[in-house]
Amino acid sequence: MTAALVEKKDARTPGPSRGSSAPPPSSPRRATRERAFDDVPRWQIYVPLGVYLLFTLVPFYWMFLFAVRPAGSTSLVPWPMTGAHFSKVWNERSFAVFFQNSMIVGVATLIATTLVALAGGYALARFDFKIKGAFMLALLCSQFIPGALMLVPLFEIFKNLQMINSLGSVVIAETVFQLPLSIILISGFIKNVPVSLEEAAWVDGCSRFKAFCAVVLPLLRPGLIAVGSFAFVHSWNHFLFALMFLSEQDKQTIPVGLNTLIGADSVDLGALAAGGVIAAVPVVIVFAFIQKWLITGFSAGAVKG
Repeated sequence: MTAALVEKKDARTPGPSRGSSAPPPSSPRRATRERAFDDVPRWQIYVPLGVYLLFTLVPFYWMFLFAVRPAGSTSLVPWPMTGAHFSKVWNERSFAVFFQNSMIVGVATLIATTLVALAGGYALARFDFKIKGAFMLALLCSQFIPGALMLVPLFEIFKNLQMINSLGSVVIAETVFQLPLSIILISGFIKNVPVSLEEAAWVDGCSRFKAFCAVVLPLLRPGLIAVGSFAFVHSWNHFLFALMFLSEQDKQTIPVGLNTLIGADSVDLGALAAGGVIAAVPVVIVFAFIQKWLITGFSAGAVKG
């Protein structure tokens, strides 16, 4: 009788027991997608990816070729290689100064954008106020305004503040134009953090700020890295604000410095390509180190926490 009861109970509760480590079954839709992907021939995947990769990398190879190829050479293979173009732009064309200025602007914009976006995003995610919807709409609409339309008003403002030809003017302008999207992204990341975690910290005696630093902030690391990296890259590559607000050569950034290599009658292609390689190296290094966090930051706002 006991054996019969056990068999009857097992028949009522099929599948792994509560303590079993067997993985849960996949959803029918996911299983269908996986089967469809397995049925696709591999060449239909790798050939388009290879064409896209070739289309993307050829301009970079061409730039690198001109940067390391001796002047007057027409070889399609970077051999023999020379560093004369890099030495020329770094020492004779003041690229060391341009690189330093761009680094200052990029790091300062990263810090300012991240801190302000963190405060604004937390306010939008955790507090309710009457104009919250209108404020979010204004942030979204501000993304449709080209930066060129704001050059004259910004120039007049910085002129009255005596900030023309100062790196601070570029940092402020870059931060202001990066903030709307950064605030929206950070608010989405914070919404995925359960409020109950903060409430538990409040019960333990933490203030709101201390609870935020101890509980919420560590969970926002992927989002902060994503927002900060884009702020850095945008300010590093942006040409318009630096050209408008910086007139002295010792205050100019790399994009403006590259523009000075293009003359009215001729272009030094070797020096221009070497300057482009110097400008691209920091961005490549940044994305190489933060790739994992960047992908996590992109996906963090797409799922419910």
